[in-house]
Amino acid sequence: MGSRIGFVGLGTMGSPMVRRLMASGYDVVVWNRSPEAVEDLVRAGAIAARDLADAFDQPVVMSVLADDASVRERILESGVLATSACQVHINLATVSVGLALEAAGVHAGNDVGYVAAPVLGRADAAAEGVLHVLAAGEASAMERVRPILNCLATRLWDLGEKPENANLVKIAVNFMIASAIETCAEAVSLVEAYSIDARAFLELISNSLFTGPVYSHYGGMMVSGMYEPAGFTARLGLKDVRLALSASHAQHLSLPAASLIQDALLQAMAAGWGERDWSTLGEVARARSGPSRPAG
Repeated sequence: MGSRIGFVGLGTMGSPMVRRLMASGYDVVVWNRSPEAVEDLVRAGAIAARDLADAFDQPVVMSVLADDASVRERILESGVLATSACQVHINLATVSVGLALEAAGVHAGNDVGYVAAPVLGRADAAAEGVLHVLAAGEASAMERVRPILNCLATRLWDLGEKPENANLVKIAVNFMIASAIETCAEAVSLVEAYSIDARAFLELISNSLFTGPVYSHYGGMMVSGMYEPAGFTARLGLKDVRLALSASHAQHLSLPAASLIQDALLQAMAAGWGERDWSTLGEVARARSGPSRPAG
């Protein structure tokens, strides 16, 4: 396979991924709905696709689109797969299990290999090539794209031949992150209610029982009250918690915590905080305690 890759979707994660791929020696043909991101990457050495079909005329195409509706509109129902020269499409988006199954069928019907490869990590990890990549797809397609995915990964997690497995695991992980954020938010609001220094509390928990980036990073945003710029918005968090609930309902499984977190994220949306980082759940928890108190 040649060194040219098509790349569709140049948002928060897509643009640093493209830069990383170029730094690894790939020629990347980029397409985005809005042209500004394309122009920025062309100045860095990318090749602008004439249109979406041009991007999909590369041997391997990667896409990072926002949600099920975007993937369905741009790729599954646009006809682009039927006319493209694409041999393997890597879908990096966090989508529903249902959409993953639908996508696998549409790709197979058009004789295009399909790999689902959602990632764990933020834009800075994408830029440095230290994402955790959760990948699943038919074995030959996986082998063809493994070197490309390894450019982005500190570890590539092979989750088998069913693409929906990768999406389900990503949904489960994001549900766990949302649960940790909500728990931290409630705990911070509790200590603040007793006039205990929330920063000292965060230092305690993140350097003892709850080490790691989730509590320290999101807790830090809560105690400072600084939720922008968002690494991952409350709107997207709500989408992913709903994906977890949808997947659980398909198996007649109850996720009580997910229902509670969905309600908290809906409160954030109602307050106009949908584009804030999803750690704004800290403000939702504070609001439950009555008159607002300053963060920290």
